[in-house]
Amino acid sequence: MAERKRKKKKKAAAESRGLAAKQVGALEAPPAVQKVADTIADDGGTVLAVYRDPLGGNWQILAALPLEKVEPTPYQRDLSETHVQRLAQAIDKLDRFLDPVIAVRAADGKYWTPNGYHRLGALRLLGAKSITALVVPEEKVAHRILALNTEKAHNVRERALEVTRLEQGLVELDDRPEKEFALEFEEPALLTLGLCYQQNGRFSGGAYQPILKRIDEFLTAKLSKALEIRRERARQLLALDEVVNAAVAALKAHGFQSPYLKAFVVGRINYLRFKKGKAEFDETIAKLTAAAQKFDAAKIKPGQITASGGAPEE
Repeated sequence: MAERKRKKKKKAAAESRGLAAKQVGALEAPPAVQKVADTIADDGGTVLAVYRDPLGGNWQILAALPLEKVEPTPYQRDLSETHVQRLAQAIDKLDRFLDPVIAVRAADGKYWTPNGYHRLGALRLLGAKSITALVVPEEKVAHRILALNTEKAHNVRERALEVTRLEQGLVELDDRPEKEFALEFEEPALLTLGLCYQQNGRFSGGAYQPILKRIDEFLTAKLSKALEIRRERARQLLALDEVVNAAVAALKAHGFQSPYLKAFVVGRINYLRFKKGKAEFDETIAKLTAAAQKFDAAKIKPGQITASGGAPEE
């Protein structure tokens, strides 16, 4: 049966949404927003503007904040020192900081930025005293902003670790069903892979992501329970990976040398490529593990690995 074609999203009519330029700063800020503005001043910052964003009309504050008060959310990917160095050089050469971070004031008096980790690092490297920020009054918005983070392209490992840290952090803040955070978590496979990466930093998640996309889905359970289920799924996936690694070692013992050995083994045991639609997680991983245990490196010919292609080991 042919797959249905996705309908293209209808393009909005020109200038049909949001506020006109003169409306952005036309109203007086409500008390709750003004309170945040006053708090910024109490924290040693300076409010530069209070306005509504032009698309949704939501209130925002442009402010200068003491650099020591701004920290990345604990859910973000790991800092790339190389990226910080390059960014610092570019900012230093221009002698201007033109890219404000987004910030949300946390309960501890710090300002969390969900998308400015590397810019913070660059300014600290340059010895800056303050940073310009778009302060969003609603704390919960910070979690949604993570889904819009385009500061640097993510690889599978970075994306998986980021959403896993976010899920772990949200358990204490907002224990709603996992499926209600689909926008923030991007895809369910990343949540399982992130737990694997936390246990094994050298885990090759890219080899299993296509399979997980077929068998993993957002859970209807609350985040606290969903994490328990995902830890069990991660345990199963790591156990499968051990068996796959043993098959790769057997191939190397037979003289095969290629960065595609793991991709070849996983592709070889992946019976889902002959099936359509979704499959059940536990059953699929069990079948894949059994197939990997039966993998016979002696029956593999050199041309088969070359022809298989696939992603190299991470």
